[in-house]
Amino acid sequence: MSSAAKTYGNGWVVTMDDAGTEHERGWLRVEDGLIAEVGGGDAPQGAEDLGGAIVTPGLINTHHHLYQTLTRARAQQADLFTWLKTLYPTWARIDDEMEYAAARTGLAELALSGCTTIFDHHYVFPRGVSGLVEAEVRAAQELGVRIVASRGSMDLGESDGGLPPDNLVEDIDTILADTERLAAGADGAAVQIVVAPCSPFSVTTRLMEESAALARKLGLQLHTHLAETVEEDAYCRALFSCTPVEYLERVGWIAEDVWCAHCVHLSADDVESFGRAGVGVAHCPTSNLRLGAGIAPVRDLLNAGVRVGLGVDGSASNERSDLFVEVKNALLVARGRGGPDAMTARDALRLGTRGGAEVLRRDDIGSIEPGKRADFAVWRTDGLEFGGADDLVANLVFSGPHRVDRLVVGGVDVVRGGSLVRANEQEIAREHRKQAGRLWQ
Repeated sequence: MSSAAKTYGNGWVVTMDDAGTEHERGWLRVEDGLIAEVGGGDAPQGAEDLGGAIVTPGLINTHHHLYQTLTRARAQQADLFTWLKTLYPTWARIDDEMEYAAARTGLAELALSGCTTIFDHHYVFPRGVSGLVEAEVRAAQELGVRIVASRGSMDLGESDGGLPPDNLVEDIDTILADTERLAAGADGAAVQIVVAPCSPFSVTTRLMEESAALARKLGLQLHTHLAETVEEDAYCRALFSCTPVEYLERVGWIAEDVWCAHCVHLSADDVESFGRAGVGVAHCPTSNLRLGAGIAPVRDLLNAGVRVGLGVDGSASNERSDLFVEVKNALLVARGRGGPDAMTARDALRLGTRGGAEVLRRDDIGSIEPGKRADFAVWRTDGLEFGGADDLVANLVFSGPHRVDRLVVGGVDVVRGGSLVRANEQEIAREHRKQAGRLWQ
């Protein structure tokens, strides 16, 4: 992902640097896939005129399950455990062709919502099926976005007290060997690998401990679901005689190389523990609302110094892979929980950009600064929804979601004029429907 030098001018540039610098009439220059310069006022001669559009860092998704685009709008009134048990038998039929179609759809949706980097938590590996992680990596490379893929895992089946059916769990040696194999093929910039046991109710203590040991040997990050529902809390108390966060500490996961998805049901002590240890959180407001799980204490987490980013979660518990929806919903749920002062529009936008980079421990993305990768989104401001707004950046959040006009990754256009550059949206949709039909036969 690299490009020749190019300059863009006449945009409202929201840098998301440490000082929160914005250039209401600004410009930026890109060279060799990196941000070379950023400034305010008249752009250097020859700059492309952005027509007053807003320029933000590319959004960063910190939690997803791309395969779930194949199973939308199922178990519509179910809580998490019922929803999972309803869908596990269907997911057990997924193959690499289905995974590729699902990934292309989810990644295309994310790109069109302004997202340049996507973490995907894939943990479903039906027996006899291979190439699932490779399929989503190939889809990301074809579309031109960055992917942080995971070798997820489940080894605690129903017969041993876990939630998933026995035919969807694997043995630990297979999981660890495949994780190491996938990690060897990642480049760290366009493709990363994360070690990601699924959840306390689908993974043994031994797998949690050995996954952590392998990740630290290889210098990889760790990810899991945690404290998503009251049912999970009750499950952990019954099985492990402790809370989910106490269990995480027991297996050596309260550490700065860890981030957890959801974290809805945390005590004040849990929040402080995360802040002290540097544990990150992927906040998934839409999914948590869809499943009736609750609202994560994001303001408390931020006040405690916890790294917080946003995630769309799987497209079976959030039927739209649109990260800008999460930016807006993060703002709204924070205010619903803590009042109108709990979060500003720019706070929410920061969660979706700089916050996501911090969660993924990436210091090369998340802001528009010299030396950072040239990953940015351009949002038109001449539409009906911007009429009457004086603070266009705040209005971008309040009036969202929006289809991005332009998305640049490593200096290369991935979306231009609101359309994918390297793929055909209609073809992706047709193939996706075909593969979803195969799954549901």
